[in-house]
Amino acid sequence: MSTVYNTYSKYLSEKFGEKVYKLPISLPLTCPNRDGTVGRGGCIFCGEEGGSFENLSSSISVREQLERNKRYIGNKYKAKKFIAYFQNFTNTYLPFESFKECIDQVLLEDIVGVSISTRPDCINDNYLEYLSKIKDIYNIDITIELGLQTVNYSTLEKINRGHTLAEFIDASIRIKRYGLRNCTHIILNLPWDTEADVIENAKVLSALGIDEVKLHALYIVDGTTLGTLYKNGEIALISKEEYIERVILFLEYLDPNIVIQRIIGRAPEENSLFVNWNESWWKIRDTIIALMESRNSRQGIKFNYLNGRGLKKFQ
Repeated sequence: MSTVYNTYSKYLSEKFGEKVYKLPISLPLTCPNRDGTVGRGGCIFCGEEGGSFENLSSSISVREQLERNKRYIGNKYKAKKFIAYFQNFTNTYLPFESFKECIDQVLLEDIVGVSISTRPDCINDNYLEYLSKIKDIYNIDITIELGLQTVNYSTLEKINRGHTLAEFIDASIRIKRYGLRNCTHIILNLPWDTEADVIENAKVLSALGIDEVKLHALYIVDGTTLGTLYKNGEIALISKEEYIERVILFLEYLDPNIVIQRIIGRAPEENSLFVNWNESWWKIRDTIIALMESRNSRQGIKFNYLNGRGLKKFQ
């Protein structure tokens, strides 16, 4: 377990007293950035799986998906506690009553948490109020996983995200108001972002009091708009070494209390044009940890910019 950043596994073990495993769930959904509600075509990097490539079919009921995954994970890892993870596409993008029915199906005795992957422009008080009541009644963690990717509003437009930074700020404030956890997803190697954007990502998330972060390295899927740009040589990607430095920089500026779910993601190799510099994700993770340890670096070492930095000499 890493001591240079605040790991998700540490948070779970301290909260629940043992290892807890996520069980992915797929719903038959789309995205408002695909069907014309806020845009068409989706994000330029998004493939047909909507960000998930290992889930069971969404044609299977929520309860059956949960039970199948629970049997597999439980037997493989001797697990006893689980988090129901609504993973693919935009899991609050459905009618309120339908949303409640989906959540109700996962409220079982050994489910200690629910994670819901969605977009900043699909956060609404009615949904949050319901989730807050479920949290209190069942005494479970409820985490909203928000795909932001970057705070750079120009880059958000380039990747056809369909929302700006303002919607993310609004969603984050609302999630906190209802006592729910916020896990924000960030991609640190988008072609249009610089090291200044990396630092600003950390600063904005810290200022908003985000609870958890997932870092991704951009992977490029064939058949996407980004895939076409990549094959035509219209974008340039940073090196693996520069990605590692960006992760370290991000962590150094990030509030040390924020939980890090991961610092690089796994990605499908099938139909992919670029995945993690053809390197195993865990090797990149281990290199980041080793470098931080060798430099005496740690998460939050540069977290000194909030609460009136300009007044510090008077205190």
